[in-house]
Parts: sequence; structure tokens; C-alpha cells
Amino acid sequence: MSSKTKKSQKGSSGKSDQQSQKAPQEVSPVSTDKNGCIYIRVNAKPGAKHSQITDVSEDGVGIQICAPPVEGQANTELVKFLADTLGLRKSDVSLDRGSKSRQKIILLEKGCTTIENVLGILQKEAGSS
Repeated sequence: MSSKTKKSQKGSSGKSDQQSQKAPQEVSPVSTDKNGCIYIRVNAKPGAKHSQITDVSEDGVGIQICAPPVEGQANTELVKFLADTLGLRKSDVSLDRGSKSRQKIILLEKGCTTIENVLGILQKEAGSS
């Protein structure tokens, strides 16, 4: 009897493994929060000659910023650069987290654009640089 019990346990655990593997979630540096605002994970690289998007990966969007990391100058330039690049008003783009870190979270106000639009623009800009 114990061998039948072991077999049934193996069969049921195999099914649950297959179900969890059916729906792999795509990891993206652009997503939404519970309020519907869009946030972008950014890996900032201050002190560059000019601002540009260098890459878009699972870890975040690599952005070189043409301002020194002194007294928030690079953060201000980052918000301005992203607003210009995405075609948004500067008031729609804000720094949510990471004011003293290279890993930052940029918040886009709810309703100003879509995730697909943001991701498309960022990938296009990364490809052209």
C-alpha cells in the first residue's frame, strides 16, 4: 500500500510543477503599481558627455546622464531627459526612489502613457545609440 501512496504523491507533485512552468512571467524594467502609475527601473550613470539610453534589460534601463552626481543635479537631468525622450511633461515624471543611488525608480503619472509605448521608445532609443 505504501508504494501506491508514493506513486500518487509523485504524480500529483509532477502536475503542480507543470502548471507553475506553464505561465512564465516576463520580467521588464517597466511596470505598473497598484494605483496604475507606471514605474521604470533605471541604472543611472552620471558624469557622461551627453545623456543617452545605453541599454534596456531585465535589471533596468541603463541611462548615461550629462550631469555630475552633486546636489541632485544628475537626478534633475535624469527626470528632464526621460520627460523629453518619452514626450511627456516634466511634471508627469518624478524620481520615486534612489535619490542617492545609481539604481533608481522613476514614476510616470497615471494616464499619461502606456507601458507598451514607454518600453517601445526606450528600446528604440537604446538601439539608436
